[in-house]
Amino acid sequence: MRLRLDKIASSSANARLRRDVVLGTSIPAVPGSIVAVRVLDEKRVYNKLEDVHGRMMTVHKGDIIAGVLGRRHALHGYSGDVPESVKPGDILHLLNLGGVIGLATSANPEVGPPARVEVLGSVLNFPELGRRVGVPASIFPGPVAVSDTLDALPPSIWIVGTSMNSGKTRAAGSIVKAAAQAGFTVGVAKLTGVALKSDVLKMVDHGAKHGVTFADAGLPSTCGVDSVAVARGCLNHLATEGADLLVVELGDGLLGEYGVRELLSAPDLKRSISAIAFCATDPVGAFGGKVLLEGMGLSADVLTGPATDNAAGTSSVGGLGMLAINAVQEADRFGHALLAAAGVAPTPTLSLARSTG
Repeated sequence: MRLRLDKIASSSANARLRRDVVLGTSIPAVPGSIVAVRVLDEKRVYNKLEDVHGRMMTVHKGDIIAGVLGRRHALHGYSGDVPESVKPGDILHLLNLGGVIGLATSANPEVGPPARVEVLGSVLNFPELGRRVGVPASIFPGPVAVSDTLDALPPSIWIVGTSMNSGKTRAAGSIVKAAAQAGFTVGVAKLTGVALKSDVLKMVDHGAKHGVTFADAGLPSTCGVDSVAVARGCLNHLATEGADLLVVELGDGLLGEYGVRELLSAPDLKRSISAIAFCATDPVGAFGGKVLLEGMGLSADVLTGPATDNAAGTSSVGGLGMLAINAVQEADRFGHALLAAAGVAPTPTLSLARSTG
């Protein structure tokens, strides 16, 4: 079956799809499989889809889109899984803005029910030149290889939070900006979460030279997978690209299901961390994060996020023994505090080179 896609979701980027595709009826019911679906609902909330360039498009009832089967277990969004079997005609759901598709099991009332989609078939690719034999397309393997070992890395600043929407991407942007203005070649990575390009693109907008996510390793999310091997692969890739400073964001939170604690507990990854920024939504979250990090033999160098939005918050967390700086209101101070904590405070040579360039 041939058809023309109206929209191609960013989660499918590894497959480099074109609008005109051929569909098959055999659909591997595994994360990473690319499917074409027809949107069945016209939503007013959570009605966007990110394309392969990072642009947000409005999704309309009747749109035919290419997305990727995957899992999501989100506090402020939808939870869903890949069914045991998937066939044309099945009704599934759009689980995130990146076009990850699955069978929804739970929804946050702030975003309403997820958009239903009708499965049309698997998108086929044709790996053998000259043969008209298609196979179901997948985003795995991606351009970034997973790895059992971690290479030598430059200094790395990690951003961890209490949950999604705790200010991690804004914090990462402030660190990247401070480092780039100081003359560093910054590589950025988002190592856990659900496929979406926008967070890394925002960090690139702040001055990062290279950016990767777990989706570049072929995963629609890090829910229920070996996130450690994926993280090693992403960090190794940035090192080979020539970055001399890494800024690493961990999507979701310390108690989520996306592998954050697994990464922070892996001995080789833990040794690679030069500094940690912790983003908390409130003072109790800040306290809980401190306790959880200490249980893994780690500590936060700077506390930020909504818990530091005003004097009431900062005074509440004042006794936790963490430097509290709001990454939005005091972006420069926050960024430079993390560079100093990582042992890479700007040198006069770097600063002069940047200002006279």
